[in-house]
Amino acid sequence: MISRVLGFVRDIVIARVFGADAGTDAFFVAFKIPNFMRRLFAEGAFSQAFVPVLSEYKETKSREELKELVEKTAGSLAAVLFVITLLGVLAAPVLIFIFAPGFDTEGTRHDLAVEMLRLTFPYLFFISLTAMAGGVLNTFGKFVVPAITPVFLNLSLLAAMFWLAPLLDEPIIALAWGVLLAGVVQLAFQFPYLSKLGLMPALRFDRDHAGVQKIMKLMLPALFGVSITQINLLVDTLLASFLVTGSVSWLYFSDRLVEFPLGIFGIALATVILPALSKSHAAGRLNEFSANLDSGLRWVVFLGVPAALGLFFLATPMLATLFQYDAFSTNDVDMATLSLMAYAVGLPAFILVKVLVPGFTARQDMKTPVRIGIIAVISNMLMSVVLVFFLNHAGLALATSIAAFINAGLLYRALVKSGAYVPQPGWLAFLIKVFIANALVCVVYFYDSATLQWYQWGALDRSINLFGEIIIVLLGYFLCSWLVGLRRHHLVYKQKVGNDEAS
Repeated sequence: MISRVLGFVRDIVIARVFGADAGTDAFFVAFKIPNFMRRLFAEGAFSQAFVPVLSEYKETKSREELKELVEKTAGSLAAVLFVITLLGVLAAPVLIFIFAPGFDTEGTRHDLAVEMLRLTFPYLFFISLTAMAGGVLNTFGKFVVPAITPVFLNLSLLAAMFWLAPLLDEPIIALAWGVLLAGVVQLAFQFPYLSKLGLMPALRFDRDHAGVQKIMKLMLPALFGVSITQINLLVDTLLASFLVTGSVSWLYFSDRLVEFPLGIFGIALATVILPALSKSHAAGRLNEFSANLDSGLRWVVFLGVPAALGLFFLATPMLATLFQYDAFSTNDVDMATLSLMAYAVGLPAFILVKVLVPGFTARQDMKTPVRIGIIAVISNMLMSVVLVFFLNHAGLALATSIAAFINAGLLYRALVKSGAYVPQPGWLAFLIKVFIANALVCVVYFYDSATLQWYQWGALDRSINLFGEIIIVLLGYFLCSWLVGLRRHHLVYKQKVGNDEAS
């Protein structure tokens, strides 16, 4: 949450200083490419492949074998990342053409994007190694340090805007330097905590090591399967580059608001549930595996649905309060509102995917998410091409949301069909209670449906009213949930597993 709040501060400053123009479009594309690859390789495929193997070594191998796995994985990963980073820097113009073909090759957006990509792409090298370090810490139950690490990205970008931007002929380029600095700082921050565990790796390249081979084998299909949402969002950026100037930025700012609950609930749940599921699977406790997954899904419904409703109904107030100052106009708010409402529709599905995919990767099944992911990506592309003609940039966001539901639905069906997940009793009653609690809270949203006042108020009035409304809704939702009978045991299902009790 600290990281997400600072991320909002960062985006508020970007919106106020740079607005939504050719420069910000160029930066968001230059940052999205390495950020996309980070989520694809590091937090996506690599983490999903690395953590189950690391958990297996932790449970069944000696300490020396565990450290050897960490060192040889780190060395092999660093070597591969160095080559990819070098190629990315050299091929920056080609990458911009691929990921933003709508940018005129002779225009300002294209030239700025190429220049900034050469600065931001090395971020992939540092942040991927940071993700590996975080995977080690998470496996040993150390969740706080990896969770707080992204704060340094926001601090670096803020520092770049305040101190470096005024010194440059093209101030927006300061953001690219901030991204590069953040990669170095985030990696260095992990070192002391790895040392405390005795797992600070000496880089040893050995792709023939059995554990490294196993990770690589699991990674190849996972490269696609675990990052479908990110691929779909990248498709949005690609198509948005053909639309009017500002479209890329409108999608970015609305996506940032969706990322707040997704990061707090979805990624947090996925981060915690993957080691738990991997441990249950490695120990052969299948009932515990299913019960843990069931609890994760209940938390998604309980927290994800009201979060989606909040983003949908408070889209304009949130965007106006956070961003509508100086260079960011009321038209920018109106346009970003449309895409935010479309993304909000898919928020529960985005979170579901984060929780469902570990149900496969913890069992070292990477092929099923890949097959399902291909269906989701193709569906998104087809719907994007159609909907963009009717809803412009908002059509791209809506297509991504629908594709996320397709992805989540197919993942859920596959888990149930395989027998890995058996829904626990009480789901129907649970869903009815959650629906009633959300329906009651929606009265607050309808009470304050006017948008004009948010443009007329100053920053203080906006902040007070938005904060007050969010607090009222939160208190109202939890009170309504309690009144309809929702209790903690409905979310954390306990089941006897042999001599153990899992929750």
